[in-house]
Amino acid sequence: MPKHSRRLLRGTGLLCALALGAAACGGSDDGGSDRKAVSRADVQAALKKGGTITVWAWEPTLEQVATDFEKEHPGVEVELVNAGTNNDQYTALQNAISAKKGVPDVAQIEYYAMGQYALTKQLTDLEAFGADKLSAQYSPGPWNGVRAGGEGVYALPMDSGPMALFYNKTVFDKHDIEVPTTWAEYLNAARELREADPKAYITADTGDAGFATSMLWQAGSRPYTVDGTEVGIDFSDQGAKTFTDTWQQLIDEKLLAPVTSWTDEWYKGLGDGTIATLATGAWMPANLASGVKNAAGDWRVAPLPQWKAGGRTSAENGGSALALPELGGNEALAYAFVEYANAGKGVQTRLGAGAFPATTADLQSTKFQDTAFPYFGGQKANRIFAESASNVPDDWSYLPYQVYANSVFNDTVGKAYVSGTTLTEGLRSWQEASVKYGKEQGFTVEQ
Repeated sequence: MPKHSRRLLRGTGLLCALALGAAACGGSDDGGSDRKAVSRADVQAALKKGGTITVWAWEPTLEQVATDFEKEHPGVEVELVNAGTNNDQYTALQNAISAKKGVPDVAQIEYYAMGQYALTKQLTDLEAFGADKLSAQYSPGPWNGVRAGGEGVYALPMDSGPMALFYNKTVFDKHDIEVPTTWAEYLNAARELREADPKAYITADTGDAGFATSMLWQAGSRPYTVDGTEVGIDFSDQGAKTFTDTWQQLIDEKLLAPVTSWTDEWYKGLGDGTIATLATGAWMPANLASGVKNAAGDWRVAPLPQWKAGGRTSAENGGSALALPELGGNEALAYAFVEYANAGKGVQTRLGAGAFPATTADLQSTKFQDTAFPYFGGQKANRIFAESASNVPDDWSYLPYQVYANSVFNDTVGKAYVSGTTLTEGLRSWQEASVKYGKEQGFTVEQ
């Protein structure tokens, strides 16, 4: 999901989400690998019998998927509910789990938030349905996300966000600036652009947790280790230093537009050329096409700049999956829908409506890679996105309380953008806040 709210889950919902006594929140103690296997015959029997399943999701492409699923299985009714985007839905979901009432059969959950539900056994381990056998169908980043740092499979990937560099070719050509292939070249391009046009910036960044963690991921930093309730947090590795050394220069030299993403001012900057690039996920084209219509034809896509010349490492930014909450009902029918939507016919339906795939076959298909984007001057940008997806390291972990950690990013790392605090100091402060909170919630945390 491209836009992440930083609003913290509040009250009972948050405590329930992170309390290690999962049963108190309605989680089941008999989930995971001990769950009785559900055969294909069981799933087919559920489809034949029919019934109603409730799906909480904000992804609009699921509307047609639900309609098609109902047509294929006349006895099934899919109640698709938009309970809010990301944190708004998570709040509603945790309230329902706490009350043990109104829990949906299927819920859309972003990869960064998956751990807090999986650890407390609030999600059904889909290995009981044989979902682990689908691993080869998905690219590494999304599959790593649904495993949530554990041994189970807690959802099936719906989409992904392999990163690329979106750049305004018209602006680059006007000032004779080369498209950067490394972050060192990116820094130099930022300087050249500001010298050529004092009103223009290489990009906008006022501090964003999702972007920062993606950049750390690509740089080789692995700040989080998770083993059940034992957590490690350390932002002092070489990968973190690699990122901060370059990004600190962009901040110190005032080469970043002081404009918050997803605001009217941000869209205006993307349209008038004063914001010249975006390093973000492959879901971005639809947002540019709808939100920056006046710049159609100006923008292009390039591979994500590398920290080392000749490298090919990427990272994920955004993306979500469909999971089965433990307290939901009609599990066999719910799983049938999830598999249809994310591993079956529904994938093509969603791709046709503009979704970006998590499925390797679609990423590698000629049809997908040869799709021309009128917005990008006819460029076949999916080739770049697909290559990026194949180059995402699959050993990244999020905290089991990443939702909270992200909510305090601007109070810690974010200070580096508006004060004399350095990024390194900000990361240290973020680490301390995350360690403190984790210990308060009952985790064993090392730093």
